[in-house]
Amino acid sequence: MDKKGLTERDICTKFILPAIKGAGWDEMSQVREEVYFTKGRIIVRGKLVTRGTAKKADIVLYYKPNLPIALIEAKDNKHHVGDGLQQGLDYAATLDVPFVFSSNGDGFVFHDRTGHSTPIESTLGLDAFPSPAELWARYRAWKGLDAEAEEIVLQDYFDDGSGKTPRYYQVNAVNAAIEAIAKGRDRVLLVMATGTGKTYTAFQIIWRLWKAGRRKRILFLADRNVLIDQTMVNDFRPFGGKMAKLSTSAKTIERQDGTAVDLTLALDRKRRIDPSFEVYLGLYQAITGPEERQKLYKEFSPGFFDLIVIDECHRGSAAEDSAWREILTHFSGATQVGLTATPKETKYVSNIDYFGEPVFTYSLKQGISDGFLAPYKVVKVHIDRDVEGYRPEIGQRDRNGNEVEDRIYNAKDFDRTLVLDDRTVLTASKITEFLKESGDRFQKTIVFCVDEEHAARMRQALVNENADLVAENMRYVMRITGSDKEGQDQLGNFIDPESRYPVLVTTSRLLSTGVDAQTCRLIVLDRAVGSMTEFKQIVGRGTRVHEDTKKFFFTLIDFRGATGHFADPDFDGEPVQIYAPGEDDPIVPPDGLEEGEQAPFELPPDETIVDQPVGPQPPGPPTRKVYVDGVGAQIVAERVEYLDEAGRLVTESLRDFTKAALLKRFASLDDFLKRWKLAERKQAILEELEAEGLALDVIAEELAQTDLDPFDLICHVAFDRKPLTRRERAENVRKRDVFTQYGPKARAVLDALLDKYRDEGVLTLDDTNVLRVPPFTAMGSVVQLVKAFGDKTGFEQAAHAIQDALYQETA
Repeated sequence: MDKKGLTERDICTKFILPAIKGAGWDEMSQVREEVYFTKGRIIVRGKLVTRGTAKKADIVLYYKPNLPIALIEAKDNKHHVGDGLQQGLDYAATLDVPFVFSSNGDGFVFHDRTGHSTPIESTLGLDAFPSPAELWARYRAWKGLDAEAEEIVLQDYFDDGSGKTPRYYQVNAVNAAIEAIAKGRDRVLLVMATGTGKTYTAFQIIWRLWKAGRRKRILFLADRNVLIDQTMVNDFRPFGGKMAKLSTSAKTIERQDGTAVDLTLALDRKRRIDPSFEVYLGLYQAITGPEERQKLYKEFSPGFFDLIVIDECHRGSAAEDSAWREILTHFSGATQVGLTATPKETKYVSNIDYFGEPVFTYSLKQGISDGFLAPYKVVKVHIDRDVEGYRPEIGQRDRNGNEVEDRIYNAKDFDRTLVLDDRTVLTASKITEFLKESGDRFQKTIVFCVDEEHAARMRQALVNENADLVAENMRYVMRITGSDKEGQDQLGNFIDPESRYPVLVTTSRLLSTGVDAQTCRLIVLDRAVGSMTEFKQIVGRGTRVHEDTKKFFFTLIDFRGATGHFADPDFDGEPVQIYAPGEDDPIVPPDGLEEGEQAPFELPPDETIVDQPVGPQPPGPPTRKVYVDGVGAQIVAERVEYLDEAGRLVTESLRDFTKAALLKRFASLDDFLKRWKLAERKQAILEELEAEGLALDVIAEELAQTDLDPFDLICHVAFDRKPLTRRERAENVRKRDVFTQYGPKARAVLDALLDKYRDEGVLTLDDTNVLRVPPFTAMGSVVQLVKAFGDKTGFEQAAHAIQDALYQETA
């Protein structure tokens, strides 16, 4: 056997896997080959959507399912034994795997990322691969696990037999939380971007602790009824009859598979608790309140729960004087796990102060880079009244005939204290224009408004702009707010991918958090967003990828400058604690909130969802809105921004982007010409560019130069070289009369190939399959046409000669 002639796959099969099995690893339960752990970044440019290459580890070794401890990168035998190590180390850092091996079939190079081995890197023979017990002993020592902690860490994940496995970052999060708890930590924070499966991650943490018998009574807290209901019938479904909701309202919920189930309740009509359940789910608002009679949680003894999981824990649970914190303090002896997408709430209140530093973080930027979350375009629209402000004319009257106060009104006033209906109509018109130009007026859209009244006016303006589709179904445009029962009743349909209506939804705050709108493709901001926390939550409404409906990215249209948050270093950065109180300092200073932020709020027991905060409000009459008609409004500027590979928003044309990307790949014109000349298959270069999100047909369309050869397009865009059209290149070849050495039939074939290039841009002229389509089919069979060149090799040589001639003057 010529070992150097074997492929990488052969090396794995014939040498690496036998060495692993010989060391005692179980091939069925502990060894996985070709493990794809990312989806590949979704790349959006213009109308084009592509995926980058998914990352794949050659072999991953698991001590138990979902507990990876070693990774092996394989190379063919033409490579050195350690050539795969750097790639393996990169993958291992992502997968949080401590032991990395590289092999070419001759042996292994072993790297211990824990730093506990001396030396850190060593070379091993094929027969010296470490056993599972040996690597696990090193792992235990690295993590500092005693026998009791080890028992918890080794508790199995839940497996429903469907083949569904957690994503790599969910495995990392679950394992990090379990290990922290196993070692005695009682406050644990997980930071995971919206749309990355926090609830499923929480379920696996709870399941493993519950099945291990280390946490027997569990409380899961959330701040939205829909979160509790969805959780009970979907992710938490395996708890079955051991689980109940802390509510007096019976409800039938539809599962993801379409079946319906009645939620089990832990409260009777007199709000008495049934203590026989083991897993309780509840709304903060349902078990506490400003009055003592509302503090249902006090009916449980402080030691009743030994594990509490707080979903979306950024929403005030860390504030020392919040009603939510009362619950956590009452059950202070329980292990408490916080889940959040936004670890820093304000410069005064940080949940990091309560929970400690996160044991795991998975950011929006990472999720987009891995391809699990949808990237987005940001369209910034500036309206003249917002930019320039509005000052009423002397004696200007409002709709009721009252004189309008003489002062300058700006963006903060519009729709809050002063209403310019022309501005609302213009905004609705612009949204509708976007939908029409996109070619899909049925993309689910959320329009965030200043308040409920503004949401009602925006709904009316959108109805008028889309009268044709509203006539087909009045639910095409709806307002969904806290006080609108008809709208709230349609919330389930809006977030259901199978439901066509509603399509356009106006709201103020109801949909900003916790609503799993998988197919939302358009988010419109027509109100200021003062809180970074809320801004991240709003962006999160669009970040879910939904492949069944081909939703791979979303668009955010900003009318109010809210996307200025993108420039904030805190946007999707590492968790930051700005305010660090000393031992005797208050967590919340007297002035409390940052400008524009809303206070944490509680609901009466008979309400499940609200639109506006109902916490302490300043006394006084409600703000009177002034309505001014006939003022007019127009767009003064508009631009589109893209998220680049580093997670930054950049404003650039598709041409600029393409040029920058090409120059990264080809250092100079000479470099490109050399690559093009040496490439036997010109198409291969284009395929490489497409894999990186650079499809040249899209830029050709944008520049209205679809008659250019890809060669000329690259030279023109990247190096400012004057291009030739395909027709001009084809005519130049004919003028040089390069077909004289061939017989009449062969010349006719070559002439037709040249026409194929000229008219259709075919570059694979040497592919005999081209002879199976017109006009060649009228000239004879493939065999007959190839025979005109002697044989297949003769045909391929002639086709290559045409290609050389096409680029002769630049070669």
